[in-house]
Amino acid sequence: MDVSCLGGPHPQRGIGVVAPFDFALDRELWRWVPDEISLYVTRTPYVPVEVSLDLARLVSEHQTLHEAVRALIAAEPEVIAYACTSGSFVDGALGERTMCAAMEAAGEVPALTTSGALIAALHELGARRIALVTPYTASVTRSLEDYLGEAGIEVAGRSYLGLTRHIWKVPYRDVVDMARHAVGRLPAMVDALFISCTNLPTYDVIPQLEAELRIPVISANQVTMWSALRHMGTHAVGPYQALLDTAARRMLVGSDALPDGPVVPLVDPPGVALTDPSALPLKELTELPGVPLPEPPVVPEDPALPE
Repeated sequence: MDVSCLGGPHPQRGIGVVAPFDFALDRELWRWVPDEISLYVTRTPYVPVEVSLDLARLVSEHQTLHEAVRALIAAEPEVIAYACTSGSFVDGALGERTMCAAMEAAGEVPALTTSGALIAALHELGARRIALVTPYTASVTRSLEDYLGEAGIEVAGRSYLGLTRHIWKVPYRDVVDMARHAVGRLPAMVDALFISCTNLPTYDVIPQLEAELRIPVISANQVTMWSALRHMGTHAVGPYQALLDTAARRMLVGSDALPDGPVVPLVDPPGVALTDPSALPLKELTELPGVPLPEPPVVPEDPALPE
């Protein structure tokens, strides 16, 4: 068959993605992207530092961003997305804005970050009091809470893993278990749940958690793609995800009914073994006021993160 008569390929639009050197979830980003959009992904240079506040600052230096963006512009992306949560909240709201300005100066196209997209998504959902799940250490989680506080977002409950490497290997069951603990037994006390880190797999757990917890659930990769595609005047794809689907959002308000259609089964990404939830190495689980968490984790009386 002579394919030349088909007139292809079709015109292509693209998003430039700057990711940290250890980012391993390219395939997950693509799941939110419609067929007519391409992703052009580049990574920051390797540095021998584990996940920490120090690493977050290293992968968000303006010179590093400049070089990464310049590596992307030959493909003519319409927008640049910096796909790293910690790298974009580590220096607060002002630091996030200056990162966007540095990328826009380098690429001469609009730029956004995961943390900026997070605030935009929470505003879109009308969420002011949230539960938080992170794979980070206490210090990195605290920095995220400080960033959210600058935007007037209160963190009412949290759980975190304390990991410093191999975050992309965390199985879905661990993510779900952390979400349940962060929200507690009264999800009506929070407006949304945020699952942080672009290296933490979340695509398939979002609809399941929304159906179970009855609140919007958003994640780092989801808000990044949602925001980038909004900049392009189009929409992210993702069935039964409240941020992306107003019908799914309405189902969570004042209704105990599950969304029409199937709930995505909990199946971990290929090559990731399920973990016994009872062995989950949670570093801290902070309960909502008056809402005790189930055993075996011990919940500290002081809800603040440890110093």
